[in-house]
Amino acid sequence: MTTREEVLNYGLTFPKTYLDKPFHDDNWTLIRCEGSKKSFAFVYEKDGHIQVNVKVDPQWREFWRENYASVIPAYHQNKEHWNTIILDGSIPKNEIERMIAESYDLVTKKGK
Repeated sequence: MTTREEVLNYGLTFPKTYLDKPFHDDNWTLIRCEGSKKSFAFVYEKDGHIQVNVKVDPQWREFWRENYASVIPAYHQNKEHWNTIILDGSIPKNEIERMIAESYDLVTKKGK
């Protein structure tokens, strides 16, 4: 997974999700949940690569960062609860999908 379209298409496979461009910068696309309007993926291009900010359980945060050099503390977001995935081809597609799915699960948990 290396393109914006792949990420957006995958994000829209989750129930009751939609795309949003709330900023004055068309580079940024958010994948949100209907109803709560919570975002679980922020998709943008930076430094020549598509990047995706995803919510992460703090107990797993370091696991992802230590195992993949292309997973770093989130750009422009809380670094305790968000990671940035740099889509440079170094992370297997299934792992990127897993991180996006976990982000979706975290923002859709009842009571969150």
